[in-house]
Amino acid sequence: MLNKQSASRRLLLLLLSFSFFLSFNTRAQEIKIGFVNSARVLQEAPQAERARVKLQAEFEPRDKKIVLMQKALKKLEDEMNRDSAVMSETVRKKKERKLLTMKRDIKRTQEEFNEDLNLRRNEELNNLQQKVYEAIVSLAKEEHYDVILGDSVMFASKRVDITDKIIKRLSKKKHRK
Repeated sequence: MLNKQSASRRLLLLLLSFSFFLSFNTRAQEIKIGFVNSARVLQEAPQAERARVKLQAEFEPRDKKIVLMQKALKKLEDEMNRDSAVMSETVRKKKERKLLTMKRDIKRTQEEFNEDLNLRRNEELNNLQQKVYEAIVSLAKEEHYDVILGDSVMFASKRVDITDKIIKRLSKKKHRK
């Protein structure tokens, strides 16, 4: 009789354990997970292209100015190389000083240009990242996702990849604004 009770308890414990794992497994299957390839979103979102065009329009005149400055420097260097043997000492030294001044000006202008471009690029990137984040959160809430994973994921199947949905959502935002 003791063996029957012990066997019954073991069977009951086994059944309870089994049902616990089944319910846990069922709950795990109910979790809705999504994956977003943020690099692709940042590349393909219409806002990214708009930011690139905006930056180019903003910085193209300054870039052209630097190119013109470099051409003028090259012209003066060529003139110095070609005519320095026949120039007077005074004229040669004056042109050498002018060359040094031009090189410094170009270097300073180029550094300012690069610094300003990087600052503006970072501003635009931060704005875009904020819009992407808002689109992800909005989609997650609307479609009842429990977890949205990003680029640190080693593998994500197409079934959980919601990158296209995010890009479409960002495209709709573009048309609304």
